[in-house]
This record gives sequence, C-alpha cells and structure tokens, in this order.
Amino acid sequence: MKSSFNQGLRTCAIFGAMALAGSGSALAQVSQETLRAIGIPDAVETPIGNLEFFDGVPNNATIDKLYDNLDRMRAVEVYLNNQGAASLNAMWKGNAGIGADASNKVTITEQLLKPESLYLTGNTSTLYALTYLDLKTDGPLVVELPPGMLGFLDDAWFRFVENLGVIGPDRGKGGKYLLLPPDYSGAEPEGFFIVKLPTYNNLMFLRGSIAKGLKPAVENIKSKLRIYPLAKADDPPATEFINFSGTSYSTIVSRDISFFEDLNELVQAEPIDAIGPEMRGQLAAIGIVKGKPFEPDDRMKKLLNEAATLGNATARAITYQPRIDGVFIYPDTNSAWTSAYANKNTSFEADGAMGLDARPLFYFNATGVTPAMATSHAGAGSDYALAYLDADKNAFDGAKTYKLHLPPSVPINNFWAVTIYDTQTRSLLQTSQTFPTVGSQSEGFQKNEDGSYDVYFGPKAPVGKESNWLETIPGKSWFTILRMYGPLEAWIEKTWRPGEIELVE
Repeated sequence: MKSSFNQGLRTCAIFGAMALAGSGSALAQVSQETLRAIGIPDAVETPIGNLEFFDGVPNNATIDKLYDNLDRMRAVEVYLNNQGAASLNAMWKGNAGIGADASNKVTITEQLLKPESLYLTGNTSTLYALTYLDLKTDGPLVVELPPGMLGFLDDAWFRFVENLGVIGPDRGKGGKYLLLPPDYSGAEPEGFFIVKLPTYNNLMFLRGSIAKGLKPAVENIKSKLRIYPLAKADDPPATEFINFSGTSYSTIVSRDISFFEDLNELVQAEPIDAIGPEMRGQLAAIGIVKGKPFEPDDRMKKLLNEAATLGNATARAITYQPRIDGVFIYPDTNSAWTSAYANKNTSFEADGAMGLDARPLFYFNATGVTPAMATSHAGAGSDYALAYLDADKNAFDGAKTYKLHLPPSVPINNFWAVTIYDTQTRSLLQTSQTFPTVGSQSEGFQKNEDGSYDVYFGPKAPVGKESNWLETIPGKSWFTILRMYGPLEAWIEKTWRPGEIELVE
C-alpha cells in the first residue's frame, strides 16, 4: 500500500511538471543537468545542419537529413574497409580487359613494369607474373610452379593465404600445387602441395629474380609455369602469357558509385561466409546483400558517389598524415619516412582488434599481401621506406628540385633503388624517363668521394647529375619509395638511415 501511494505521488508530480514545462522538456525524477544530457532541444545545430524536433520527435526534414547522413557514413566505412577487395577486383577487371580473362592466362612484364600500366606502387626492378584464379569456373586447379619463384596467394578480399616458391612449401625448387575451392569436399590426391582457398577468385602473384638477366627469368616462367583444372590434367589446355610491359591500362579502384557496384559483383560471386557478420551487415546497410539485386535509387546513388569521394579523400589523409603507431620508421625524430605496414603487421589485426586505419593505409597504396614482405632477414628479401612528404612535411612540388642523401656504406646485400610515383594514381610517374627509378644498379650512377650517394628529383637534371636524377612534372606532386634488396643489420636495426628529402633552394 505504501509503495502504491508513493508511486501515485510521483505520477502526480510528473504530470504537474509537464503542465508547467510544456513541450520540449524532458521529465524524470533526476536533475535538470541529467535531463539536458539525455534529451535533445527542439532545435540543434550540427555538422550536417540544423535539426528540428517536437519534444524529441524529429520532423520529416530532419529524419531525411539524418538518414542521408547515416547512409553516407556507412558507405564511407564500406569504401575504407573494403579497399583490399575492391583493389583486387579492379586488378582482375583491368587484366581481363587486356585478355587475361581466365585462370590459365598469365600477365607478365617481359620488359619490366613501365609507367603506362597503372599498378599500385609496382617496381621496375622485378619480373612480375600475375594471374587471377577462378575456382568457381575451373574447380580444383593445378599450378606447376617453376623453380626460383617468389610469390604468394591472396584471396578475393586481398587476404594472405599461402606463400609460393622460395618462402613457400616448395622452398624454391618448384613443384605441383593443387588449389581447392571453398566448397570442395572430394579426395585430396597425393603428389601436390595442397592449398585450400576461402574464396573462388584469388590472386597468384609471382616475382622472378633477374639477377642473372631478364631474358632467362622470363624464359623460366614461360617454359615451366602451367595452370590447368585438375579435371583436365590428362590433356591440359595450354597456359597463355600476355606481356603487359608498356601496355596502357588501369588496375586502380574508382572514386564513384562503380566502386560499390564492383563490390556487389564480388559479394554475389563469393561464398557468404567469405566475410563475417559485421562486414556483411555493413554492406547490407547500403544495399549490398548476397542473393539480392543491388539497385540503389537516385537518392542512394548520390550518397554513394559522395561517400566514394569522402572515402578516397580519407584514405589520402591516412596516407599523408597517419595518426596510428608503427607507421613512421624513425618516430624519435620528425622524419617523413614511413612503412607500408603499420608495425609490420600484414593481417592488420592486433590484440583482438582490426586496425581500421592500418588496413586502408596499405590497400590504398599497395598491391599484394604476404607476411614475407614485412619480415626482415639480414641479407635476404627486401624492405621498403616510403616518403610521401619532404623533410619539412610538405607535399613535394614537381616544379622544384629536391635531394635525397644516402650516407656511405648503404647496408644492402644485393642492391638499392629509388622509384618515383604519381600521387593521384599511386602508380609509376609518367615522365620522359622509361623507368622512373635510379639506384645502385643504374648505369652511370655517381657515387660521392666518401662513398655516399645523392639522388635528385626535379623538372630538370642538375648539371652533371643527369644519371642521379628522377624527373618530376611542374604542377604535379609525387612521392617515392626507397627499396633495399637484401637489407643488412644496419638497416634493420636503424643504425644506418637515409637522409630526409630536402628542398634544394
């Protein structure tokens, strides 16, 4: 009885307060400060404009504004979180456009990678051979790998699956691999290196050493690499090679609604469990659902185009001014040198959490994921340092001249190279130079008397320094990558370090 009496008093008090307060005031038996923190005024100014309510109930115009904002935000997240999947899909479409439209059609750089082909931060020092494996069409697929390869398999979401060649199960001796699709339930025949792939579409990325010359490296791949369905092993179709050195085409993701349309095609083609519930829910929120048509209306098309621009711009902010730990190579100073992999982490996960900035930092700028690329072994493999900004943390200006100084005794077992890139395409910068790279293997490259080196960047070569010069374009920015092949302890332990890239006044 006492409890009911008190409850009745509270009800009377609330209705009394409502009569005094009128609309737009929150009512409860807590302080006014708490009520203000819980409720919302009838009009509130926000970053998306003025929002209007009647006692907490949004009017129709406000509801439209809020849903536009929600859909745009979710689409931006989709753009950033699926950079890897979209990038691999763009590579597949680009290569299909030049004829590599089946698993047994391999693109290869017989005269090395040239600036005409838009590839994320590819280099001009390695022989590339790539193919996009379609296990839905072919079923179990046999790959006869030549000896001496260095490569890997990534799945449709650009996640690492397996190494091949020198760091793979064949240990560089070559051998037969059998690649199994995600729905395979048959016997696993002997005599193969078995790899079970989580998606139907996958990238096989191979690099061949040209230490003994480019021609024998090309011949090694073209004479020995074979790819065919296991079902046709008794009479396998020929493996075809498409030389794309100097071929003009793009493998880069777009900044418009086609980004999401391509992503939808990928979702429709792959198993539903290729990604987890959280990612599937994020895609579903903008209309990408496996088994259903992706048909955004005019309002949603506008928002998706806006989101692609915001996503692209955000990826550039993450690239040029990263806020996460483990990106700057020399964090004790104001150095601009960065790493492609934050903390050398190629899964982008740490302590049970996904690195939401680390992932697009890599996929927006680079192609191919394997832990081997982020693991330094003294005297073996390679390691990279990227400079997106100059010594004063300003964007490089293609109308100006800069200098990079490398102190004596560059710690490498093999060679080093500096390559220059276009900030828009993140691909090799197109200039009058066939290969926008100089380094220790460049013909005529000058060493200073003390054993150090200087590399110049500018629209014109400094007099007498033509062999140490990389051309830039007035009106355009650029960035560069220093590649160390066979890095030694002094590089790994950071006791030797490159200079910053200084403006030459």
